[in-house]
Amino acid sequence: MAAMLAIVLAGSVAAARPAIAAIPSALPGVAFAPGTTPIDLIDDRGRTVRLAAPARRIISLLPSLTEVICALDACGRLVGVDRFSNWPPQVDRLPRLGGLEDAQVERIVALKPDLVLAAASARVVDRLEALRIPVLALEPKTLEGTRRVITAVAAAIGEPAAGEAQWRAISTRIEAAARRVPASMRGQRVYFEVSSAPHAAGAGSFVGDVLALLGMANIVPASMGVFPRLNPEHVVRAQPQLIIGSEAALRDMPKRPGWAALSALRERRTCAFAPAAYDVLVRPGPRLGEAADLLVDCLAAIEKNSQ
Repeated sequence: MAAMLAIVLAGSVAAARPAIAAIPSALPGVAFAPGTTPIDLIDDRGRTVRLAAPARRIISLLPSLTEVICALDACGRLVGVDRFSNWPPQVDRLPRLGGLEDAQVERIVALKPDLVLAAASARVVDRLEALRIPVLALEPKTLEGTRRVITAVAAAIGEPAAGEAQWRAISTRIEAAARRVPASMRGQRVYFEVSSAPHAAGAGSFVGDVLALLGMANIVPASMGVFPRLNPEHVVRAQPQLIIGSEAALRDMPKRPGWAALSALRERRTCAFAPAAYDVLVRPGPRLGEAADLLVDCLAAIEKNSQ
């Protein structure tokens, strides 16, 4: 679970749903003129990363960034990935180069990348930069941050229009999913667990943003942080009407002190996702539209079973 939280980290929601269209239409974090080189990009550390030309040999050290590259039809430019990247299937054949805490510097250097995509919190970033390997440190935690990352990566590969197209596709699918939410499920108070500490998806996270767009109310306010560690009593006191998490987490919850009293668990008003589906939910990337559909399908099933 700790590893899962590390990958993910790569208040009640207001009654009115936030509009996806409210996210700025410019390319935040990108400063380059089409058709010219070099390409200057500003990453999540506020640093400018200069590429002499669009990146052709890319290493991704975060699953969500791997997914962004491949969704931009640039999977063929990947020469290595982290150990947790598992989508799309073609990345399985690529060299595995460690994770946030133990990226394999010598192997990365040997692959001669012209760009490494990594989480801002990854230990390897400074070491690679000292070796003059360009590193774009990107770690989206909100829906707007996800949009910014997609457009920045698209600019890095010389395909800014593809980033805009991908974001439009994600937005359209989330909006379509929102229209399918059963009326009786709108406004339900929800708890979304991202690790068993427990850490939750707060209202200000990309998960929280998607839940809000679906009309859900989060029991973890934005003031508590993006993915805060909770006192388990917070969940008991909040008495969420819906509980969402991995299959393993949902199996464990009734064993926690006081949690057997949660009506959502007793009444099976829960969404327990298998590992592959759970990956879709907790990765801020091109599959967030699919994540919205998965959530709505579960809400519809809960409504049907309660009739």
